[in-house]
Amino acid sequence: MVHIGEPAPAFSLLDQEGKIHNLADYRGKWVVLYFYPKDDTPGCTKEACNFRDEKGRLEEMGAVVLGVSADDLESHGKFHAKYALNFPLLSDPSTEIIKAYGAWGVKNAYGKEYEGVLRQTFLIDPQGKVAKVWEKVRPDEHALEVAEALSELQKA
Repeated sequence: MVHIGEPAPAFSLLDQEGKIHNLADYRGKWVVLYFYPKDDTPGCTKEACNFRDEKGRLEEMGAVVLGVSADDLESHGKFHAKYALNFPLLSDPSTEIIKAYGAWGVKNAYGKEYEGVLRQTFLIDPQGKVAKVWEKVRPDEHALEVAEALSELQKA
């Protein structure tokens, strides 16, 4: 798990269009890096659509939104198009970056335990340090929570 005040782990991941995104490319901006379990599932769709709808407000505050899952580029492309998402979805099929952030762990579904991507968000400041971490995310309210936290951090 990455903690507040620590440098955010660097990454270089492809988005749904095959474009490379490096964390270093966003130096000088706030980065909302959110990890989600699976494209086009109910909770992940709610969360993505909420970030889509809040993107303008977040951009006004100097932030970019990046979604990350282990899904492949084709899956990301379909999900991105289906819901007219307006931010990149990054693919981490090796789960190397997901694990570097601590967003991988044991999950429970229908009484079965398995390992997978945890729904977590990291707010990274313009210097590349972790400013806030959400370890437990409620998909339907989360984008608003992030915008409010960013506003508070910028006042401090």
